[in-house]
Amino acid sequence: MYNWSTDTKELEKDPAAYECWQLEQLINFGLRGAKIEEQKLRRHFETLNLDPARRKFLSLLLYGATTADKKTKYPA
Repeated sequence: MYNWSTDTKELEKDPAAYECWQLEQLINFGLRGAKIEEQKLRRHFETLNLDPARRKFLSLLLYGATTADKKTKYPA
């Protein structure tokens, strides 16, 4: 993945932060043929900085209609 505004070499030193950043980039700016692993998305879903509409849609896909509307924490 190419990103001109972030020092990815420095970010790769912290694997969890890099994984969150990478997921945010893929979701917010397009996949470009890449696929998102469901386990990674579930693991970092609470900490991702996403557009509210995208968050709700992904929540619906990941956790079903019953938890997508709740304002509580998402199941692990």
